[in-house]
Amino acid sequence: MTSSPGKLVICHTSEVLEGEFATRIVVDDVAYAVYRLGDRYYVSQDACSHGPGSLGEGTIIGEEIECPFHQGRFHIPTGKPTFPPCTEPVRVWTVHVEDGTIWIDPDEPPPA
Repeated sequence: MTSSPGKLVICHTSEVLEGEFATRIVVDDVAYAVYRLGDRYYVSQDACSHGPGSLGEGTIIGEEIECPFHQGRFHIPTGKPTFPPCTEPVRVWTVHVEDGTIWIDPDEPPPA
């Protein structure tokens, strides 16, 4: 897998299984949480915005990811908090899939 400016390869689609668990991927010493909901893929920061939890090790409930540290939740497509104690959103990126490879633009501005 190769990356280029404006294109950071995260993983292959085969590494992200559909189901109740997220996938933690580390690229260039940065951790990401990757999710598969049906035929759609999503990428967020791995670190919970509330505490030391890894969202990539969390449980998927519908369209939400539950932090394994304190059971707070975030909406996977938007990163917005949906269940306390989380109050701050997590960073999400637009996901691109090409030939079975998931990539993001790490310089993409955060959603408003």
